[in-house]
Amino acid sequence: MTPALVPLPVVVPLLGAALTLILAGRPQIQRTVSVVGLASNVVIAAVLLVEAYRHGPVVVRVGGWPPPVGIVLVADQLSALMLVVSSAVTLCVLLYSIGQGRGETGETAPVSIYHPTYLVLTAGVTNAFLAGDLFNLFVGFEILLAASFVLITLGGTEVRIRTGSTYVVVSVLSSMIFLAAVGLVYAATGTLNMAQLAGRLDALPGGVRLSLQLMLLLAFGIKAAVFPVSAWLPDSYPTAPAPVTAVFAGLLTKVGVYAIIRTETLLFPGGRVDPLLLVLAGLTMLVGILGAVAQHDMKRLFSFTLVSHIGYMIFGVALGTAAGLTGAIFYVVHHITIQTTLFLVAGLVEERAGSTDLRRLGGLARIAPWLAVLFFVPAMNLAGIPPFSGFLGKLGLLQAGVAAGGVLPGVLVGAGALTSLLTLYAASRVWNIAFWRAPRLATTRPTVRLPGLMVGATTALVALGVALTLAAGPLFRVTTDAATDLRLRTPYVRAVLPMERR
Repeated sequence: MTPALVPLPVVVPLLGAALTLILAGRPQIQRTVSVVGLASNVVIAAVLLVEAYRHGPVVVRVGGWPPPVGIVLVADQLSALMLVVSSAVTLCVLLYSIGQGRGETGETAPVSIYHPTYLVLTAGVTNAFLAGDLFNLFVGFEILLAASFVLITLGGTEVRIRTGSTYVVVSVLSSMIFLAAVGLVYAATGTLNMAQLAGRLDALPGGVRLSLQLMLLLAFGIKAAVFPVSAWLPDSYPTAPAPVTAVFAGLLTKVGVYAIIRTETLLFPGGRVDPLLLVLAGLTMLVGILGAVAQHDMKRLFSFTLVSHIGYMIFGVALGTAAGLTGAIFYVVHHITIQTTLFLVAGLVEERAGSTDLRRLGGLARIAPWLAVLFFVPAMNLAGIPPFSGFLGKLGLLQAGVAAGGVLPGVLVGAGALTSLLTLYAASRVWNIAFWRAPRLATTRPTVRLPGLMVGATTALVALGVALTLAAGPLFRVTTDAATDLRLRTPYVRAVLPMERR
């Protein structure tokens, strides 16, 4: 029964997208179909995670075709964990967007195409997590990118079209590099199945193998917004509607990080590019957070912190140790939840005050005290204040860096600590200006009642972030086991390939 569940996180959203497109004239039924579909994905993902944790990777050969001829979907502990957190986040963001559609009118309200496009985006994300070969991973990226092109320009305003164009150009460039790398990998090895590539890439000449690795890293680095190919993100995300920005910030860059983790551990073990990744991780942390502290708009500030904290995840991958990978995976789960929450809070601030410009805000803690709580908890979590999951994730990464020894890991430990302090400064600055000081022009307008569904969805994500702290012990056990399996490679390879086909 369990293997039959593996394709469903992809199939259910695609069927939902088709159904909601047919029901474009019936928004209430559209909303019901979307919510039921994504709620089903949460349950399916949880079952797959339990099965992968207890019994190892769950594999489905689509159409019964054996690998490497057929498509293989693999739910191991890493991909199943990503499915659980991404399904929970996409469901909450969908509920938020439904509340926003009820609570406002105009260009930012969801239109009939929103639900099918959102579900297609979800299918692309889940397909990327489950893909067992490089070409299917590419297909997953293209599905989610095609949907994101529509969502980022939703409303068709001049600003959104202009910034969306930048996003499209960068995304197409990364896809071209990825596709070229896929072609070269196939030419060099005769397969794209990742379990089979784990053995065949090791047999290639060192220079060829390194070239393929760098091409894939470049493609995934653009998608993950790793410095120096991260400048596009702060200009592209803030102009989209709040729920779109939130799901982009929470998930799309993490799909790139997931691809880096998967390929670096399964296809290119050995750490030849680890020094390069360490340097890029440190620069991503520092450049991103320095950009954040200079911002006057909440959305742009959060966009720069998004870039900055990608550096922590790359740091864990670059260490190449079990502790580093454990910390990186834990931090991915934490950051998906917290960063999404903060962008939803920014949308609530914009709904209540009419702006996210800090120069026009003030007094929100007195005017909207619950909104202040919804900001304060995830902001402190992002900054790494004990005992939140952000502190636990950063502590795990910094301890892994100290244990690794050497100059570069030591420098990265310092950069991580400095980035955490500057994140706290940026979060405190938003709190002091927008929530604590006397009211400004934007917040003195007549009271606007925030839609209950928007507040409820945001509250649910804040609660999920707190739950990550309360369940940090079990979560660390899952991430530790996932990191161990990634380093061994054999559990994945044995689950996918019969002995005679390796």
